[in-house]
Amino acid sequence: MAQENFRNTTDQQTVIIGGGVCGLAIGWELAEAGLAVTIVERGHCGREATHAAAGMLAAAAECEPGEEQLLQLTRWAQQLWPSYLDRLEASSGLRPDYRDEGTLVVALNRDEVERLRFRHEFQTSLGLPLTWLEGHELREREPHLRQSAAAAIYSAEDHQVDNRQLAESLKQAYLNAGGRLREDCEVTSLDCSEPTRKRISLGSGEVLEAKTLVLAAGAWTRGLPGLPDAAKPPVRPLKGQSLALQMVPQESLLAHVLWTEQIYCVPRRDGRLIIGATVEERGFDDSITAGGIYALIEGARRALPGIEDLPLIESWSGFRPGCRDDAPVLGETPVPGLHLATGHHRNGILLAPVTGHCIAQEILTGALPEAARPFTLARFKPLSARRKKSHLQYQ
Repeated sequence: MAQENFRNTTDQQTVIIGGGVCGLAIGWELAEAGLAVTIVERGHCGREATHAAAGMLAAAAECEPGEEQLLQLTRWAQQLWPSYLDRLEASSGLRPDYRDEGTLVVALNRDEVERLRFRHEFQTSLGLPLTWLEGHELREREPHLRQSAAAAIYSAEDHQVDNRQLAESLKQAYLNAGGRLREDCEVTSLDCSEPTRKRISLGSGEVLEAKTLVLAAGAWTRGLPGLPDAAKPPVRPLKGQSLALQMVPQESLLAHVLWTEQIYCVPRRDGRLIIGATVEERGFDDSITAGGIYALIEGARRALPGIEDLPLIESWSGFRPGCRDDAPVLGETPVPGLHLATGHHRNGILLAPVTGHCIAQEILTGALPEAARPFTLARFKPLSARRKKSHLQYQ
């Protein structure tokens, strides 16, 4: 939005730092509720982790031991998606491409089958609606897979959405609801010393004032200058490299989202085949490496030999905001009026509708929805401090 169209009107406004899908989703909910909202984004909205994602909505297929609580949140989000897209289209005039063929998690040889069986047993023990496919059943669904592919888990409810189109739709819905947007705008410092007024200094020399501040800056959240120690989430960047090949849309090699032990493949309607993603502890090093690209192509070739003749049309890297428990950090911090929406790791696209709803509800009503309460910053307090607080509450 042009500089002259921005109005710093009142200290009662809400400022959101971060214009990825989660920041935009929160802003849209609050603007639709009638609040004065400004999103501040250091680059262009949706160009960081949102842009680098693959758009998988894989609550079931990605569930791992230790993520039982997170599953409640991701399954809720998964169920919201169809109606969320209808609402988003009505508000923005844009509808991101959504595909519901489902997801296949594949064992490419007999050595991988036992690990896949363990995964299947764990996930079905949680009540997830999954189907076990033998090799011949798998190849009936995906005839271009390597003939030695031994088995698969089929998840009919794990879908995909075009994440880049999603960002554009959310941005337009937010603006149509009256939200204000500052792109290419660096935050140089935060002042949260007053309970009812936050000051956000910008690289332009402006200072915004807000009653409520939401930090949705992904992997950069912890490093925002001036963020009080009590509100710093344990979020770090997890680098991921990905690439896209170009298939002939009418002759697609793949219909479903496909996972193997090495890679995932996500087919788009326009013929792009997205292959991802490495997981690297490299800080904010965004370089594309020969080793990263080789590992992705070789991993995909093991599953789909036919990719060898496809042109490579794009490669990129991004930074997942990772927490030590791979779950998001949501809700108000010990600093009154300062809220977090970060740490989504690999679930940022999936959880965008729930994140928008939960943070907006907390700001509007003062209460975080129950499903999000296990994911506040408080879970990272030392156990001794949590026990002391619990003891005092019951005295």
